[in-house]
Amino acid sequence: MIELAAQTQAAAIRHDWTVEEIRAIHDLPLLDLVFRAASVHRAHNDPADIQRASLLSIKTGGCPEDCAYCPQSAHHKGTGMARERLMPVETVLREAAAAKASGAHRFCMGAAWRQPKDGPEFDAVLAMVRGVRGLGMEACVTLGMLTPSQAQRLAEAGLTSYNHNLDTGPDFYGDIIGTRTYDDRLRTLETVREAGIGICCGGIVGMGEGVTDRAAMLHVLANHAPHPESVPINALVAVAGTPLEGRPAVDPLDLVRMCATARIVMPKARVRLSAGRKGLTREAQILCFLAGANSIFYGERLLTTANNETDSDAELLRDIGITVAVPTLAAAE
Repeated sequence: MIELAAQTQAAAIRHDWTVEEIRAIHDLPLLDLVFRAASVHRAHNDPADIQRASLLSIKTGGCPEDCAYCPQSAHHKGTGMARERLMPVETVLREAAAAKASGAHRFCMGAAWRQPKDGPEFDAVLAMVRGVRGLGMEACVTLGMLTPSQAQRLAEAGLTSYNHNLDTGPDFYGDIIGTRTYDDRLRTLETVREAGIGICCGGIVGMGEGVTDRAAMLHVLANHAPHPESVPINALVAVAGTPLEGRPAVDPLDLVRMCATARIVMPKARVRLSAGRKGLTREAQILCFLAGANSIFYGERLLTTANNETDSDAELLRDIGITVAVPTLAAAE
C-alpha cells in the first residue's frame, strides 16, 4: 500500500522530474500505479469531468513531412490517401455544430501542412476558429510549424489550444521522422506559448520505442512550466502503406500505464485517450479513466483513421455515470 505522505508528495506540481523517476513510476506494479494516479487525479480534478472533443481533417493528404506512422505523408505512396483541398469554412462550421449537438465540448481541426502559408487559406482557418468559438466550443488546430505572427493571429481569433505532438522521446524521434527536428517541434511549442495559446502535446505508443523513450517524452512535457494543458496519449494505428504497417497492436495495459504516468507527473493536464481507442474494450477504457484520463475524442474518425462511434461513446459514459450534456459558451470559455 502506498503511504499517504507519498501520495501527497506525488500530487504536488513539479517541473523538475528526471527520466529515471518517471520510468520508475511507469514501472510500478499496475494496481499500485493506477491507485496512485487516481489519487493524484482526484486531488486536482473532478473525476466526473470527462471532456469530449471532436476532430476533423480540414485539409487531408499530400503532407511533405515523412512521419512513419502517418498515411497523409506524400512520402508513403501505398496508403491510397488522396490529396484534398482545404474544406470551405461553412462546411467546417456545420461539422462543428453537429459535433456540439452530439455533446462535444472541443472542436479540433487538422491540416496536413508542414507550415501554413499566409494568405487566403490561413485567413480561412482564422474564420473557422472564430466560428467554432462563436458556437460556444473550445477550438483547437494542428497546422504544423508556426511563425510568431501566425500564432498571434490565431490567439486574436480566439484559439483555445494548439496541437503539436512530440510523438516520442528525443532519442527515438529520428527513427520515425526525418523532415523536421525535435528542436523544430519544441520551438513551435514555445511560439504558441508566447502567443498565449494553450498547448496540446503528447505522443504515440507502439512505434517500436522502448519504455525509456516513453518516459523521456513525458519528461520533456512534464518539465515545461506550465505543463501542457492537454496531453494526448495515442496508440499507433498501423495503417497499410506506411513504414509502420507491420507493427503489432499495442497492449491496452501499456495505454493504462501511460495515462497513469502522465497524470502523476502532470496532475492538472487533460490527459486525452486518443488514437487507437477503437481497439480497446469498454473495460480497458474505464481503467484508463480510473488512471486519470479525462478526455476522449468523440466521433467516428480521427483525421483519417476510424474511431469509436458517437452513440457507443455516449452509452459508455452514461454507464459509468457521466452525463453527456451540450456545452454552453460559458463552459467553453
